[in-house]
Amino acid sequence: QVQVVESGGGLVQPGGSLRLSCATSGSIFRISTMGWYRQAPGKQRELVASITSGGFTRYGESMKGRVTISNDNARNTVYLQLNSLKPEDTAVYHCSAYTGRDDYWGQGTQVTVSS
Repeated sequence: QVQVVESGGGLVQPGGSLRLSCATSGSIFRISTMGWYRQAPGKQRELVASITSGGFTRYGESMKGRVTISNDNARNTVYLQLNSLKPEDTAVYHCSAYTGRDDYWGQGTQVTVSS
């Protein structure tokens, strides 16, 4: 089992930045890939960014160039730096931990971009 807890969301003005955190615990040695996804009301969930245990990163098209994913292995935490935020980035951002067999998800953290 892997536990996943997101934090760092909130209300930010257009053009602002946020850093989201995803803390993991439990059988973390099984994790091969960590991912950040988002889901806006009435829309499908989409990939924002992912990072493998080897450090390979992948970014979704919707936020490419405005987002950076990184990990801190000492803290078992993955970060998502969001920059130049737009109102259309408003969504619940979820973190997932993929072990190669199972996918573990957190509850999500709300990001609202509004003036």
